[in-house]
Amino acid sequence: MSEQVLTRKKSRIYREASTVLAIFAREVTVAFKAPGTLIMSLVMPIIMMGMIGGNLMQNMAGGLGFQFGTFMLVGMLVNMLFMTTTMGVASLVDDHDSNFSEEMLIAPVSRYGIVIGKIFGSMFGAVISMVGTLIVGLIMGITLPFTQLLLILALSPLICLSAGALAMILIGLIQNRKTANLAVMLITMPQMFLSGAIIPINHSSGVLLVLSRMMPMTYCLDLVRAVVYRGTPEYSSVVMFNPVVNFAAIVGLTVLCLVIGTFFFARSEKNR
Repeated sequence: MSEQVLTRKKSRIYREASTVLAIFAREVTVAFKAPGTLIMSLVMPIIMMGMIGGNLMQNMAGGLGFQFGTFMLVGMLVNMLFMTTTMGVASLVDDHDSNFSEEMLIAPVSRYGIVIGKIFGSMFGAVISMVGTLIVGLIMGITLPFTQLLLILALSPLICLSAGALAMILIGLIQNRKTANLAVMLITMPQMFLSGAIIPINHSSGVLLVLSRMMPMTYCLDLVRAVVYRGTPEYSSVVMFNPVVNFAAIVGLTVLCLVIGTFFFARSEKNR
């Protein structure tokens, strides 16, 4: 009996892993068939970092106690991962219109496998946006050691999963593409400023403090900066929380958003 249970568990795990991999491969294929999305992933950093960040770098970099360029580059890398993943997950609305999501939900696979596959598929474009951000940083004279880039890349699945889980709540409630795009901007743009991507938030208070602590990207940013600034004199000026606290907050918020978002998404498909 125990062998049969073990066999069923292995079969289920294999089926879920195959589902995630299949949806991931589909998203990558769709990205290559629509090069405009990849081009936007490279252009967005020019707008975000080159224009907004460049202006801040020239006007507020003095007296911070750390190099603002490195601070901003790390922030924009995480921000682009978050923003691009969120926009990618929003394409579930298109899948809804084409009945693809409905067909997947009818299949004997977990709803979470479908959602996680979609999030990891969106991560492909997010990593491309990181390349664009690094190119803009290089033009601006801001670089990071290769080992630190590898560490950030290693953390990118966790960051993208957090971003996608947050986006799922909106996708489960919104069935219109234009409304979904607007909602995505409403959750990504405020996070860029309130979570400390390009503006330090160490001394935030009141409502701004509460909002920043509610945002998953705050903890993603702080965890990445803890890795980048580890062992440097600037660590205490840049990093707000212990890395263990950041990791626990990311996992907790991600699981919460993933459960709520997947529930709303599955319910919206069921009620069609």
